[in-house]
Amino acid sequence: MVTHTGRHFLQIPGPTSVPDRVLRAIDMPVIDHRGPEFAELGKQVLADIKTIFKTDNPVIIFPSSGSGAWEAALVNTLSAGDKVLMFETGQFANLWVKMAQNFDLDVELVPGDWRTGVDPAIVEERLRKDSNHQIKAVCAVHNETSTGVTSKIKAVRDAIDAAGHPALFMVDTVSSLGSIDYRHDEWKVDVTVGGSQKGLMLPPGLGFTAISDKAIREAEKSKMHRAYWSWKEMLEANKTGFFPYTPATSLLYGLKEAIAMLHEEGLNNVFARHARYGEATRRAVDAWGLENLAVNSDEYSNVVTTVLMPKDYEADVFRKLVLDKFDMSLGTGLGKVAGKVFRIGHLGHFNDLMLMGALSGVEMGLKLSGMQNAKGGVEAALEYLAEQAA
Repeated sequence: MVTHTGRHFLQIPGPTSVPDRVLRAIDMPVIDHRGPEFAELGKQVLADIKTIFKTDNPVIIFPSSGSGAWEAALVNTLSAGDKVLMFETGQFANLWVKMAQNFDLDVELVPGDWRTGVDPAIVEERLRKDSNHQIKAVCAVHNETSTGVTSKIKAVRDAIDAAGHPALFMVDTVSSLGSIDYRHDEWKVDVTVGGSQKGLMLPPGLGFTAISDKAIREAEKSKMHRAYWSWKEMLEANKTGFFPYTPATSLLYGLKEAIAMLHEEGLNNVFARHARYGEATRRAVDAWGLENLAVNSDEYSNVVTTVLMPKDYEADVFRKLVLDKFDMSLGTGLGKVAGKVFRIGHLGHFNDLMLMGALSGVEMGLKLSGMQNAKGGVEAALEYLAEQAA
């Protein structure tokens, strides 16, 4: 058994490290979730979370993972047999597809290579062909955690508008919310799905759905069975700060503190910080002579970099070596890129020195793996960060 000292480096792209301030907030005594003290907490977090989604419309908070919010998005707005347009941009996009199929939705899937995002031109083309408006929703993942590809959501919205199509627009922001600029209202998204465990700097356990007026109207017509995931009961109870069933009280205290931290830094500063870390990491990868799974520079993720290993090297063997030697967890490859890639998460409660420690661990691991030419990445990242800080 290997004995490690110091703190573990959690460099997966979520769950991310939880700030001490948030941990202390979660450590509050449990209160009566039907009492006046909780009502004040509920009203505050339900109002404050809107600022992170950049919406004036309701945001519903479920005690769930992001997958629960996915399900809520589908069952509240659609009916069995409805056609939905979805895109194979990676593992999490595919899981959303599988969920839709499990609810007997008719999925029109646009296949992908897992190296590029949603193509707005294809969106417009497919919707123009759908003259009878059989497609009821367009579903897209903003930042695909498995691939490190960020799709251009505003451009997708523009494509839907250019086609003059009435389909709902649903977006997964589980790994981008609070880290990459996102604008629910401005980009006219109907349902935005989020989760607590990444850019919001919380443990797993809260799922979010920001919903438009149009989505609320469609929910009145949906024939899908739902109980726990019903928006109607949530929206009614939320008016007074309460929930129709037991909420994740302690996590809501943490959410209040996490939102405060994001506002203290300033959301634009948060986004700029993540952009710096993304660029520094990519420069390191280039210096090592390795390949970024994402191929389009305007789709590079600022929260996770997915790195292709050379053909003669097994990515999971490399990840195990780094974990054993340096007590650092790197993200595993998922789905069709399993064993071929490792992922460096650089998001959430994170700073320059934490990034440099992570990149140092990767570079040492590459050397121990026999890649003697994989050097200079730490120096390249260091020079960039120092230059930006000057």
